[in-house]
Amino acid sequence: MEKLVISGPTPLRGDVHINGAKNAAVAILPATLLIDGVCTIDNLPNISDVKISCEILERLGAKITWNTPNEITIDTRNIVTTKAPLDLTSKFRASYYILGSMLGRKGEIEVGMPGGCKLGARPIDQHIKGFELLGANVSVEKGTIHAKAKKLVGTSIYMDIVSVGATINVMLASVLAEGTTIIDNAAKEPHIVDVANFLNTMGADIRGAGTDMIKINGVKKLHGETSYSVVPDQIEAGTFMLAAVATRGDLWIRNCITKHLESITAKIMEVGGNVEDEGDSIHVWCKKRPNKANIKTLPYPGFPTDLQPQMGVVLSLANGSSIINESIWDSRFQYTEELNKMGAKITAQGKSAFFEGVDKLYGAPVYSTDLRAGAALIVAGTAAHGITEVYNLEHIDRGYENIEEKFRKIGANIKRISE
Repeated sequence: MEKLVISGPTPLRGDVHINGAKNAAVAILPATLLIDGVCTIDNLPNISDVKISCEILERLGAKITWNTPNEITIDTRNIVTTKAPLDLTSKFRASYYILGSMLGRKGEIEVGMPGGCKLGARPIDQHIKGFELLGANVSVEKGTIHAKAKKLVGTSIYMDIVSVGATINVMLASVLAEGTTIIDNAAKEPHIVDVANFLNTMGADIRGAGTDMIKINGVKKLHGETSYSVVPDQIEAGTFMLAAVATRGDLWIRNCITKHLESITAKIMEVGGNVEDEGDSIHVWCKKRPNKANIKTLPYPGFPTDLQPQMGVVLSLANGSSIINESIWDSRFQYTEELNKMGAKITAQGKSAFFEGVDKLYGAPVYSTDLRAGAALIVAGTAAHGITEVYNLEHIDRGYENIEEKFRKIGANIKRISE
């Protein structure tokens, strides 16, 4: 078993380079299945979800060459099976993108129910609805999803709820479909735009990504022999922005798209932090105890659910009482029990959590309950007095590349230990 041992408090200072976006990478990699050719993808985050995605593609017949730790060349000309490995697809949520890509490429796919963080009910009914409207037959039996179509035909699809996963999956299935597909009430997150840009680079005709209506004109084939760079990670950037506030530090966040960070910037300024937009970098610092604030998570461009736990650390140290309302997931407040072990005063009830800010947090053994909760606990350990031990690192490694090294470079006293 591995753990992170953190000694604090430490005001974080210096430069942080942001990697490519996890949420874009795990969709772009399955999207390569739509290409009957070879392409190169760089700025890939070197994280476990990306490595598992690559292993799934290899089991399907793709050939992958790692040119650098953050760049691959992938050859998807020889896809040999329509059965995805159940032992791998169950390990993370984004494995369901294999469904849309393989429906488009082969007209058939069998994949295990996706895994990932336990954040409450995470149905895929909108994915299935989209596939069926395009002409596929979809069945779910014994933990396996089987989708098959003689021909996919473009149509109008209204998403009953704003779903990032369903928007991307239907977009993938529509790229090679006959005719035009319109996705109404589509999600607008930056990684949806990135997946659309990748596909368009390879010859797709997708318009409107980043708005609530996406139009996909089906094409005959996608070409390879092209390179693509993954967009910077909005959530990793936001994590370090909030770490600067929680530790009363001073950080330059390099290689980010500041437009994607506007909702986080607004809340940091509301709690008394300082933010300067420098184009492809953002400067965040805070010299005092944060002010109280109320947060409601919303689909983009609202405050991201994936930054809610990190914001929770800031509010646990704030001067006054704050509330977070979680509108996306049912069980995103599991981390509050761990923060309470460190001296926080948080009461979570259903989709709301009430924070009575404390002056200090204190080190304690804590357990990561999901990916973003794990990042939040690292931030809390850096701000806390004494020794914090963070366990269940497999969650954190799914989405952050060399996270302890990045924290160490900006002053954190942190080390990974195998027990």
